[in-house]
Amino acid sequence: MQLDFIPVEEFYFALTLAVKTLGEFTTPGLTAQIEKRLGQEFGQPSTIAAASQNTYNYVFRVVDVDNNPANQLILSIADWQGNLRLSSDYGWTLDPERKPVRTDKFNQRQAFSQQVQSHLQDWLQIPLLP
Repeated sequence: MQLDFIPVEEFYFALTLAVKTLGEFTTPGLTAQIEKRLGQEFGQPSTIAAASQNTYNYVFRVVDVDNNPANQLILSIADWQGNLRLSSDYGWTLDPERKPVRTDKFNQRQAFSQQVQSHLQDWLQIPLLP
């Protein structure tokens, strides 16, 4: 799996309404560990919220995973109310009215989530589950 970081300057143009939660992790300290590691790797997050429930969001294009019929695949790694949240538009696309609709890949979201978790653990060297 290849992840291409989307910097804050491109964030608005990359994220869509089709990005939905893939999984959430409540392990104490995990959010801070991930933030530190991603900060070392990429510096400033793709977005920084001015609210206490969300302080960072690193957004990536997933290059080598098919998300047809969507023309791209997005992965978001963020903190949300003290938990680590992974979100993606895998299995979703926007209809002509820009409303999210499920695609044929929707029933494969759990398998994709496991693939993402495994990749992140290998890449960041941080276990997502205790």
